[in-house]
Amino acid sequence: MTNEQLADLTQPQRDRLAFVELRVRFIGEIRRQDLVTRFGIQSAAASRDLALYKELAPGNIDYDSKGKSYILGPDFRPVFDFPPERVLSWLTQGFGDGEPMRLKAWVASESPSRLTYPDLDVLASVTRAIHQKCPLGIEYHSITSGRTEREIVPFALIDNGIRWHVRAFDRKSQEFRDFVITRIKFPVVLKGQPVAPHEMSDQDIQWTRIVELELVPHPSQPRPEITEMDYSMQGGVLRMKLRAATAGYILRQWSVDCTPDHSLRGHEYRLWLKDCMVLYGVKNAVLAPGYVVLGQELDRCQD
Repeated sequence: MTNEQLADLTQPQRDRLAFVELRVRFIGEIRRQDLVTRFGIQSAAASRDLALYKELAPGNIDYDSKGKSYILGPDFRPVFDFPPERVLSWLTQGFGDGEPMRLKAWVASESPSRLTYPDLDVLASVTRAIHQKCPLGIEYHSITSGRTEREIVPFALIDNGIRWHVRAFDRKSQEFRDFVITRIKFPVVLKGQPVAPHEMSDQDIQWTRIVELELVPHPSQPRPEITEMDYSMQGGVLRMKLRAATAGYILRQWSVDCTPDHSLRGHEYRLWLKDCMVLYGVKNAVLAPGYVVLGQELDRCQD
Protein backbone atom coordinates (compact mmCIF):
# COMPACT_ATOMS: atom_id res chain seq x y z
CA MET A 1 0.00 0.00 0.00
CA THR A 2 1.47 3.33 -1.05
CA ASN A 3 0.99 6.75 0.48
CA GLU A 4 -0.90 7.73 -2.65
CA GLN A 5 -3.34 4.84 -2.21
CA LEU A 6 -3.90 5.83 1.42
CA ALA A 7 -4.40 9.46 0.44
CA ASP A 8 -7.21 8.46 -1.94
CA LEU A 9 -9.20 7.01 0.99
CA THR A 10 -11.38 8.97 3.35
CA GLN A 11 -10.20 9.55 6.91
CA PRO A 12 -12.83 7.15 8.37
CA GLN A 13 -11.63 4.46 5.92
CA ARG A 14 -8.00 4.96 6.94
CA ASP A 15 -8.98 4.75 10.62
CA ARG A 16 -10.78 1.46 10.05
CA LEU A 17 -7.89 -0.01 8.03
CA ALA A 18 -5.47 1.05 10.78
CA PHE A 19 -7.68 -0.75 13.29
CA VAL A 20 -7.60 -3.89 11.09
CA GLU A 21 -3.80 -3.79 11.09
CA LEU A 22 -3.55 -3.22 14.86
CA ARG A 23 -5.86 -6.12 15.64
CA VAL A 24 -4.14 -8.56 13.30
CA ARG A 25 -0.59 -7.56 14.17
CA PHE A 26 -0.90 -7.40 17.95
CA ILE A 27 -3.86 -9.69 18.70
CA GLY A 28 -3.44 -12.10 15.80
CA GLU A 29 -6.97 -11.98 14.38
CA ILE A 30 -9.91 -9.80 13.48
CA ARG A 31 -13.54 -10.58 12.73
CA ARG A 32 -16.05 -8.56 10.79
CA GLN A 33 -17.98 -8.01 14.01
CA ASP A 34 -14.96 -6.30 15.57
CA LEU A 35 -15.24 -3.53 12.99
CA VAL A 36 -19.00 -3.37 13.36
CA THR A 37 -18.73 -2.99 17.13
CA ARG A 38 -15.81 -0.54 17.12
CA PHE A 39 -17.05 1.83 14.42
CA GLY A 40 -20.83 1.30 14.40
CA ILE A 41 -20.91 0.35 10.71
CA GLN A 42 -22.97 -2.27 8.91
CA SER A 43 -21.67 -5.78 8.30
CA ALA A 44 -21.48 -5.18 4.57
CA ALA A 45 -19.26 -2.12 5.12
CA ALA A 46 -17.01 -4.13 7.45
CA SER A 47 -16.66 -6.82 4.77
CA ARG A 48 -15.67 -4.17 2.23
CA ASP A 49 -13.03 -2.76 4.60
CA LEU A 50 -11.47 -6.18 5.11
CA ALA A 51 -11.49 -6.87 1.38
CA LEU A 52 -9.94 -3.45 0.72
CA TYR A 53 -7.14 -4.00 3.25
CA LYS A 54 -6.44 -7.43 1.75
CA GLU A 55 -6.32 -5.87 -1.73
CA LEU A 56 -4.09 -2.95 -0.75
CA ALA A 57 -1.74 -5.02 1.46
CA PRO A 58 -1.44 -8.48 -0.13
CA GLY A 59 -0.02 -11.10 2.22
CA ASN A 60 -0.85 -9.17 5.40
CA ILE A 61 -4.01 -11.10 6.29
CA ASP A 62 -5.45 -14.50 5.44
CA TYR A 63 -8.97 -15.80 6.01
CA ASP A 64 -9.25 -18.68 8.47
CA SER A 65 -12.42 -20.51 7.45
CA LYS A 66 -12.32 -22.71 10.55
CA GLY A 67 -12.16 -19.78 12.98
CA LYS A 68 -14.21 -17.53 10.68
CA SER A 69 -11.73 -14.70 11.16
CA TYR A 70 -8.88 -12.97 9.39
CA ILE A 71 -5.47 -13.88 10.80
CA LEU A 72 -1.91 -12.62 10.40
CA GLY A 73 -0.52 -13.47 6.98
CA PRO A 74 2.88 -15.11 6.45
CA ASP A 75 4.22 -12.10 4.53
CA PHE A 76 2.98 -9.37 6.86
CA ARG A 77 4.52 -5.94 6.35
CA PRO A 78 3.11 -3.06 8.41
CA VAL A 79 1.41 -0.33 6.43
CA PHE A 80 0.86 2.14 9.26
CA ASP A 81 3.79 3.52 11.23
CA PHE A 82 2.39 3.42 14.76
CA PRO A 83 4.48 5.06 17.50
CA PRO A 84 5.15 2.56 20.31
CA GLU A 85 3.35 4.73 22.88
CA ARG A 86 0.19 4.64 20.77
CA VAL A 87 0.32 0.87 20.50
CA LEU A 88 0.91 0.43 24.22
CA SER A 89 -1.92 2.80 25.12
CA TRP A 90 -4.24 0.85 22.82
CA LEU A 91 -3.18 -2.49 24.24
CA THR A 92 -3.47 -1.43 27.87
CA GLN A 93 -6.11 1.30 27.86
CA GLY A 94 -8.17 0.66 24.76
CA PHE A 95 -7.81 3.91 22.86
CA GLY A 96 -5.68 5.42 20.12
CA ASP A 97 -6.52 2.86 17.45
CA GLY A 98 -7.16 5.23 14.56
CA GLU A 99 -4.62 6.24 11.91
CA PRO A 100 -1.35 7.24 13.67
CA MET A 101 -1.51 10.94 12.81
CA ARG A 102 0.40 13.63 14.70
CA LEU A 103 -2.48 15.82 15.79
CA LYS A 104 -2.20 19.32 17.19
CA ALA A 105 -2.70 19.36 20.96
CA TRP A 106 -5.71 21.17 22.41
CA VAL A 107 -3.50 22.83 25.02
CA ALA A 108 0.24 23.32 25.25
CA SER A 109 1.91 20.54 27.21
CA GLU A 110 5.17 18.69 27.55
CA SER A 111 5.69 15.13 28.73
CA PRO A 112 9.07 13.53 29.42
CA SER A 113 9.94 10.89 26.87
CA ARG A 114 10.86 7.35 27.82
CA LEU A 115 14.42 6.32 27.14
CA THR A 116 13.36 2.93 25.77
CA TYR A 117 10.41 1.39 23.97
CA PRO A 118 9.85 -2.25 23.02
CA ASP A 119 10.47 -3.27 19.44
CA LEU A 120 6.99 -3.47 17.92
CA ASP A 121 7.60 -6.78 16.14
CA VAL A 122 8.70 -8.36 19.43
CA LEU A 123 5.78 -6.76 21.27
CA ALA A 124 3.38 -8.07 18.62
CA SER A 125 4.56 -11.65 19.14
CA VAL A 126 4.23 -11.26 22.91
CA THR A 127 0.71 -9.86 22.75
CA ARG A 128 -0.46 -12.45 20.22
CA ALA A 129 0.79 -15.21 22.54
CA ILE A 130 -1.08 -13.57 25.45
CA HIS A 131 -4.31 -13.29 23.46
CA GLN A 132 -4.08 -16.78 22.03
CA LYS A 133 -3.07 -18.29 25.41
CA CYS A 134 -0.11 -20.17 24.01
CA PRO A 135 3.62 -20.49 24.80
CA LEU A 136 6.27 -18.22 23.33
CA GLY A 137 9.75 -19.32 22.35
CA ILE A 138 12.34 -16.59 22.93
CA GLU A 139 16.01 -15.80 23.08
CA TYR A 140 16.41 -13.84 26.30
CA HIS A 141 19.30 -11.70 27.45
CA SER A 142 19.56 -11.57 31.24
CA ILE A 143 22.02 -9.64 33.37
CA THR A 144 22.48 -12.71 35.58
CA SER A 145 22.33 -15.52 33.00
CA GLY A 146 23.42 -13.92 29.74
CA ARG A 147 21.80 -15.23 26.55
CA THR A 148 19.49 -18.22 26.98
CA GLU A 149 16.84 -20.02 24.96
CA ARG A 150 13.53 -20.22 26.82
CA GLU A 151 9.88 -21.06 26.49
CA ILE A 152 7.56 -18.84 28.46
CA VAL A 153 3.78 -18.69 28.86
CA PRO A 154 2.95 -14.96 28.93
CA PHE A 155 -0.31 -13.57 30.26
CA ALA A 156 0.05 -9.84 31.05
CA LEU A 157 2.07 -6.70 30.31
CA ILE A 158 3.48 -4.67 33.20
CA ASP A 159 4.63 -1.06 33.00
CA ASN A 160 7.02 -0.39 35.86
CA GLY A 161 7.31 3.30 35.01
CA ILE A 162 10.72 2.85 33.39
CA ARG A 163 10.31 -0.06 30.98
CA TRP A 164 7.78 -2.66 29.92
CA HIS A 165 7.78 -6.24 31.17
CA VAL A 166 5.74 -9.30 30.34
CA ARG A 167 4.54 -11.47 33.22
CA ALA A 168 4.93 -15.13 32.30
CA PHE A 169 5.55 -18.65 33.51
CA ASP A 170 9.15 -19.55 32.72
CA ARG A 171 9.55 -23.21 31.80
CA LYS A 172 13.31 -23.01 32.37
CA SER A 173 13.11 -21.99 36.05
CA GLN A 174 9.58 -23.38 36.59
CA GLU A 175 8.59 -20.04 38.13
CA PHE A 176 6.46 -17.03 37.29
CA ARG A 177 8.72 -14.12 36.41
CA ASP A 178 8.83 -10.70 34.78
CA PHE A 179 10.74 -10.48 31.51
CA VAL A 180 11.96 -7.13 30.15
CA ILE A 181 10.53 -6.94 26.64
CA THR A 182 13.54 -5.07 25.21
CA ARG A 183 15.71 -8.08 26.17
CA ILE A 184 13.64 -10.53 24.12
CA LYS A 185 14.94 -11.53 20.69
CA PHE A 186 13.56 -13.81 17.96
CA PRO A 187 10.15 -14.56 19.55
CA VAL A 188 8.13 -17.42 18.07
CA VAL A 189 4.47 -17.86 18.94
CA LEU A 190 3.99 -21.59 19.57
CA LYS A 191 0.38 -21.63 18.48
CA GLY A 192 -1.48 -24.82 19.25
CA GLN A 193 1.00 -26.08 21.84
CA PRO A 194 -0.65 -27.00 25.15
CA VAL A 195 -0.36 -24.99 28.36
CA ALA A 196 -0.36 -26.94 31.62
CA PRO A 197 -2.68 -25.92 34.48
CA HIS A 198 0.28 -24.94 36.71
CA GLU A 199 1.49 -22.52 34.01
CA MET A 200 -1.68 -20.41 34.03
CA SER A 201 -2.04 -17.00 35.62
CA ASP A 202 -4.43 -18.18 38.33
CA GLN A 203 -1.55 -20.23 39.76
CA ASP A 204 0.71 -17.19 40.08
CA ILE A 205 0.50 -16.34 43.79
CA GLN A 206 2.30 -13.02 43.35
CA TRP A 207 -0.19 -12.04 40.64
CA THR A 208 -3.37 -13.11 42.43
CA ARG A 209 -2.36 -11.77 45.86
CA ILE A 210 -3.62 -8.24 46.56
CA VAL A 211 -1.52 -6.08 48.87
CA GLU A 212 -3.16 -3.17 50.72
CA LEU A 213 -0.78 -0.28 51.36
CA GLU A 214 -1.22 2.79 53.55
CA LEU A 215 1.02 5.68 52.51
CA VAL A 216 1.37 8.82 54.65
CA PRO A 217 3.42 12.03 54.41
CA HIS A 218 7.03 11.35 55.29
CA PRO A 219 7.66 12.56 58.87
CA SER A 220 10.90 14.28 57.81
CA GLN A 221 9.19 16.48 55.24
CA PRO A 222 7.90 19.93 56.21
CA ARG A 223 4.29 20.88 55.54
CA PRO A 224 2.66 17.42 55.41
CA GLU A 225 -0.60 19.10 54.40
CA ILE A 226 0.95 19.88 50.99
CA THR A 227 1.78 16.20 50.47
CA GLU A 228 -1.80 15.35 51.47
CA MET A 229 -3.06 17.74 48.79
CA ASP A 230 -0.68 16.47 46.12
CA TYR A 231 -1.78 12.87 46.60
CA SER A 232 -5.47 13.54 47.37
CA MET A 233 -5.16 11.84 50.74
CA GLN A 234 -8.18 11.19 52.89
CA GLY A 235 -7.56 11.73 56.60
CA GLY A 236 -3.83 12.01 55.94
CA VAL A 237 -3.60 8.55 54.33
CA LEU A 238 -3.40 7.31 50.76
CA ARG A 239 -4.71 3.75 50.56
CA MET A 240 -3.79 1.59 47.61
CA LYS A 241 -4.57 -1.97 46.56
CA LEU A 242 -1.97 -3.52 44.28
CA ARG A 243 -1.02 -6.91 42.94
CA ALA A 244 1.96 -8.22 44.87
CA ALA A 245 3.75 -8.66 41.53
CA THR A 246 3.65 -4.88 40.94
CA ALA A 247 4.00 -3.48 44.48
CA GLY A 248 7.80 -3.12 44.43
CA TYR A 249 7.70 -1.27 41.12
CA ILE A 250 5.15 1.27 42.36
CA LEU A 251 6.95 1.89 45.66
CA ARG A 252 10.22 2.46 43.81
CA GLN A 253 8.65 4.68 41.15
CA TRP A 254 7.11 6.98 43.78
CA SER A 255 10.17 6.87 46.10
CA VAL A 256 8.20 5.58 49.09
CA ASP A 257 10.32 5.14 52.21
CA CYS A 258 9.69 1.55 53.31
CA THR A 259 11.94 1.50 56.35
CA PRO A 260 10.17 0.72 59.63
CA ASP A 261 11.49 3.92 61.25
CA HIS A 262 11.16 6.27 58.22
CA SER A 263 14.92 6.69 58.27
CA LEU A 264 15.54 7.56 54.62
CA ARG A 265 16.38 11.22 54.02
CA GLY A 266 16.09 13.28 50.90
CA HIS A 267 13.61 15.54 49.11
CA GLU A 268 12.45 12.61 46.95
CA TYR A 269 11.04 10.74 49.96
CA ARG A 270 7.72 12.48 50.43
CA LEU A 271 5.82 9.32 51.33
CA TRP A 272 6.29 6.65 53.99
CA LEU A 273 4.78 3.17 54.13
CA LYS A 274 3.14 2.99 57.56
CA ASP A 275 3.46 -0.77 57.93
CA CYS A 276 6.31 -2.38 56.05
CA MET A 277 5.18 -5.82 57.24
CA VAL A 278 2.47 -5.81 54.57
CA LEU A 279 5.29 -6.51 52.12
CA TYR A 280 6.17 -9.79 53.79
CA GLY A 281 6.23 -12.49 51.11
CA VAL A 282 6.15 -9.95 48.26
CA LYS A 283 9.06 -11.06 46.09
CA ASN A 284 9.76 -7.77 44.38
CA ALA A 285 9.68 -5.85 47.66
CA VAL A 286 13.46 -5.88 47.22
CA LEU A 287 12.84 -2.94 44.87
CA ALA A 288 11.10 -0.82 47.54
CA PRO A 289 13.34 1.95 48.95
CA GLY A 290 14.68 0.98 52.33
CA TYR A 291 13.18 -2.51 52.27
CA VAL A 292 16.05 -4.17 50.43
CA VAL A 293 18.43 -6.17 52.61
CA LEU A 294 21.97 -5.44 51.45
CA GLY A 295 23.11 -8.22 49.15
CA GLN A 296 19.63 -9.57 48.48
CA GLU A 297 19.34 -10.47 44.82
CA LEU A 298 16.61 -9.25 42.52
CA ASP A 299 16.75 -12.22 40.14
CA ARG A 300 14.46 -14.25 42.38
CA CYS A 301 11.52 -12.30 40.96
CA GLN A 302 12.78 -10.54 37.84
CA ASP A 303 15.10 -11.80 35.13
